[in-house]
Amino acid sequence: MSASMEAVRRLMDLRHRGRAEDLPQVLAVAAPLLDAESAIVLLVDYGQLALHPLRGGTGVPLDVEGTEAGLAFTTAQPRWADGRLWLPLLHGAERLGVLQIERKNQEIGDLEIIAALVAELIASRRFYGDAVEHTRRRMPMQLAAEIVWNQLPPLTFAVDGTMVTAVLEPCYEVGGDAFDYAANGDTLHVALFDTVGHGMSASALTTLTLNTYRNARRSGLSLLDTCRSIDKWIRAQYPGAFVTALLAELDMATGLYRRISAGHPAELFLRDGRALPPLPTPNGLPLGLGHMLPRPPRVIEEQLRPGDTLVLYTDGITEARDAAGTLFGVDRLGDFLLRDLGAGIPAPEIMRRLVQAIVSYEEGELRDDATAAMLQWRRH
Repeated sequence: MSASMEAVRRLMDLRHRGRAEDLPQVLAVAAPLLDAESAIVLLVDYGQLALHPLRGGTGVPLDVEGTEAGLAFTTAQPRWADGRLWLPLLHGAERLGVLQIERKNQEIGDLEIIAALVAELIASRRFYGDAVEHTRRRMPMQLAAEIVWNQLPPLTFAVDGTMVTAVLEPCYEVGGDAFDYAANGDTLHVALFDTVGHGMSASALTTLTLNTYRNARRSGLSLLDTCRSIDKWIRAQYPGAFVTALLAELDMATGLYRRISAGHPAELFLRDGRALPPLPTPNGLPLGLGHMLPRPPRVIEEQLRPGDTLVLYTDGITEARDAAGTLFGVDRLGDFLLRDLGAGIPAPEIMRRLVQAIVSYEEGELRDDATAAMLQWRRH
């Protein structure tokens, strides 16, 4: 058995027994088998500002901005400098952090396979203990945010060239915003929700909304009937409350995009370096208030072209204000996105940069939850 295969075998043992916090010790033993002095897991924090050693391991935190480790994370490409190799830890398209390896030999060889296995182990073992959460949290998380984060899918997903990636801020306090997606056959379901209120009451309403959406989707309901189902349950359980939402479906084979805007801002529609006119919005009342109109919401259809980008967002993005009270606004949002898309920056990194720009614009103190999701379509 080759040395690298022995390292794989030792790591694979964690799939059947072991915790995420056992990974640093296993990597320390496996490092010599990889012709390395050390192998250290660095995970990105919730704010995506720095990379931190997995609890139980050695190493020092490294900033995402201005470091080789950060470049490996933001570009999802290996980086080498001063006897250290940083390999991105990717679970599918989801960026978890980087694997830092100290070695004299610059050949990557089987190390990308090792990094892929480490990422899979982190993703699969994280639910059997709190080591990953302890590593990623840089301050206490409010209970409302804890509840919402536990409801959400991974921030990034890709299949056959189509990608959806999202961000939420303030990550330790969010309670009223949420997103969801699911790929079933050729259909990609995407939804963005903005719940009225803040704190625990908003978190509870968000939880009901997300799970009603999933129940309707998994029951095979149409987009219109899904909207009706959520509206009915919100009205029954939280009379007078409401949730604005974009509920969408994308046929990944043909590019046909269908959606309902329930009192929500229109998504940005970007094509060939420019913003196209927004789709009609709203075409329904916020969820929970649908009974106030006699007619049902209208489903809007749009035929996408390969390479088109749609950006769904809550008003916390565009209504962010600087010290002078000037809104961030839709135009500034569009300019920001088009600039980064034109520069070839990967979609997950654009979303990370966007939320940092919003936080900076409001001088570190967000007045409202700010959530956005980018959907890119490529024909498969």
